[in-house]
Amino acid sequence: MSSVARQLQEEHGDVEATLQIITAVAAATVPGVDECGITYVVGRQQLEPRAWTSELPQMADALQDRLREGPCLDAVWENAVVRVDDLETETRWPRFTREAGALGVGSMLCFQLFVQADVLGALNLYSRGPSAFDDESMDVGLMFAGHAAVALAGAEHEADLRGGMTHRDLIGQAKGILMERHRLTADQAFGVLVHTSSVTNRKVRDIAEELTTTGLLPPTTG
Repeated sequence: MSSVARQLQEEHGDVEATLQIITAVAAATVPGVDECGITYVVGRQQLEPRAWTSELPQMADALQDRLREGPCLDAVWENAVVRVDDLETETRWPRFTREAGALGVGSMLCFQLFVQADVLGALNLYSRGPSAFDDESMDVGLMFAGHAAVALAGAEHEADLRGGMTHRDLIGQAKGILMERHRLTADQAFGVLVHTSSVTNRKVRDIAEELTTTGLLPPTTG
């Protein structure tokens, strides 16, 4: 697990790369796993596959989204962990198990990865055969999911910080252009950006980006 934790921390600030590493390491670490996928549930309704080791997890997650049933949804909404020993004999989600079995899924193990505002995440582990997951799989999977959640939160936090710094740099450059061009103070230049943002119904950072890219503010009527 120490080695796994180090692997998960490798992609600083790169959320997509962190998601891909989580799926790859999960498939290589948790006993019984053939394939792995990570799904976000946006607004507690729409499933959004974010990373996968093959097409199988992607198709199975899309299937749960279409049918509105399945172990991933239960892991996110009801239970922290959902285990499916054999899709052929499973009765909890009849439509999903029938169609997922046809895709080649034999058994599944799903973990709630995080809950953040109206976005939830699940780590979905797949085996092509039945009864692939045992108590060891559950224990290792729980530990892995904990490490993965921390790594993902760190990557998202660093990405947000980097994005904030980029936005501040853009706004600073735009203010500099306005100050030089119109002999304005810093506060006055920022006021121009805010006013333009208000009357065009666009974000200040988007106005700043357009100004620094084109040298022009978008036209306004105010």
